[in-house]
Amino acid sequence: MSEAVTRTVTTPPGLLASLDPLLREWLPRQRWFAGKGRPVTGFTLVEATELLPSNGKLGLYHLLVRAHQPLVPSHGAPGHPGDCYQLLIGVREALPPRLAPALIGHLSTGPLAGRTAYDALHDARPAELLLEALRTQARIGGLRCERDLDQDIRSGLVPRVVTAEQSNSSIVYGDTFILKLLRRIVPGVNPDLELPLALAREGCPRVPAPTAWMVADVDPTADPVISSGAADLTGQPYVLGVLQPFVQGASDGWELALRELAKGEDFGAEARALGRATAEVHTALARALPTVTLGHTQLQFMVDGMIERLEAAVQAVPALRPYADGLRSAFTALGDLAAEGRTWTAQRVHGDLHLGQCLRSPAGEWWLIDFEGEPARPLAERRMPQPAVRDVAGMLRSFDYAARSADPPQPDWAETCRSAYCSGYAEASGLDPRTDPVLLRAYETDKAIYEVVYEARHRPDWLPVPLAAIDRLASSGHLT
Repeated sequence: MSEAVTRTVTTPPGLLASLDPLLREWLPRQRWFAGKGRPVTGFTLVEATELLPSNGKLGLYHLLVRAHQPLVPSHGAPGHPGDCYQLLIGVREALPPRLAPALIGHLSTGPLAGRTAYDALHDARPAELLLEALRTQARIGGLRCERDLDQDIRSGLVPRVVTAEQSNSSIVYGDTFILKLLRRIVPGVNPDLELPLALAREGCPRVPAPTAWMVADVDPTADPVISSGAADLTGQPYVLGVLQPFVQGASDGWELALRELAKGEDFGAEARALGRATAEVHTALARALPTVTLGHTQLQFMVDGMIERLEAAVQAVPALRPYADGLRSAFTALGDLAAEGRTWTAQRVHGDLHLGQCLRSPAGEWWLIDFEGEPARPLAERRMPQPAVRDVAGMLRSFDYAARSADPPQPDWAETCRSAYCSGYAEASGLDPRTDPVLLRAYETDKAIYEVVYEARHRPDWLPVPLAAIDRLASSGHLT
């Protein structure tokens, strides 16, 4: 490709119709598919771009498809336009054995009949093409690549797909860059790009600065959710992926904590350093983006939402019923403080902070990654300013998870980490989260309730982990 290449493309008509029966079976099996438990009844094609023509050995298509699913898990219920997914579909006459795990299916109808479709992220050639598009700021059909020209992107870096991803997919290029491709796509400003860019402008060293990113400019009439007026996002680009420096040799915070725990090693020093890193990120975000003051009206709205989530959780998970009154007190206590005139500062935050969202470099430095927030929440909600203690509460819950995954559980280890983390946070920010126990308890309680519902639905064997925290939070206003 040449620099800043722009080219128009045409996609074979009938492509989605031929893929439809294959995608109905393949898509729900993917770890990043959000609509599990409900059948896929059809698709709407939101965007299609031919990246490599199918008349060669390899055809390559970039698709944004909105999956239609019933609102309830019934095969007889009518389908509704649901989540939009980003797919990179490769087409070959036959798959080599190395690509067998990426198989989607064999096309029997349409313009590509007789060929085999597969998830092209697992193939080196398509992965190389993505990096070259980002390097050259390519515009191909509705796809648009942008980059930070102060960062050099070398061509020829060998790609490898990361197999441990959950809600998205990532490709590492030569231990130099990592490309995170969002799978569930929403139009609008995505915090996974917005916040790292803001932190880079502030010179914050705790978050890898975006090197390049890819967006899609989509005709709003092609997306049934936008064209129906269900969301005022007409004209907003769809953020598709972000390329960032790869922290070579870094340890995932969750895996590192489990290793140290298994060896009986103290993790307090690392927890303290992680607390300092979190505070540095919060301080930089507060400088880079507007902050707001939450008064009685705003706090009561937040408290009402927490209570609504509690009531829904009690209905969904009967094990919560004995704790309902005690848990509700964590929220009403916060509402009472707001009614007395107490205010809080809210700012942009990570939104889904836990040990798995942190990397420790070989030099001992901590990095925060994945600023997407909780993907299941609406984008507007994920971009709302919130008290910084929300992130703190998420990390406290993560220490508890690590400690209770041990056999036998190690609650004292968790308490040491929680205390050290808060102390480190105070050292860097000047504010100890434990000095506002009512707010901290409310956020940790809200998080633990979410965890109970998640574990009950997806990992019942893990349910005792958040239930142990529920028992503590329902009966105490103190966390550490």
